[in-house]
Amino acid sequence: MRAWLTTGRMITIGLVLMILGIVLPFLMVLDVIESTFFLNFFSYIISLVGMLVASVGAIMWGVSKRNERR
Repeated sequence: MRAWLTTGRMITIGLVLMILGIVLPFLMVLDVIESTFFLNFFSYIISLVGMLVASVGAIMWGVSKRNERR
């Protein structure tokens, strides 16, 4: 049975979260959505989590490729 959360999916999820972490503050600056403390904190957290998830996925992908060459 294969795992659902593969390295490619981890990288994709991380990138989507990081993009949301950029788009939400941009929309707040343009006054499209109201800037609240919760929304500011939420956009920071999803950007941070996205960076961590994408980094772990990239590291796991690199390790698996290195082990394939051995």
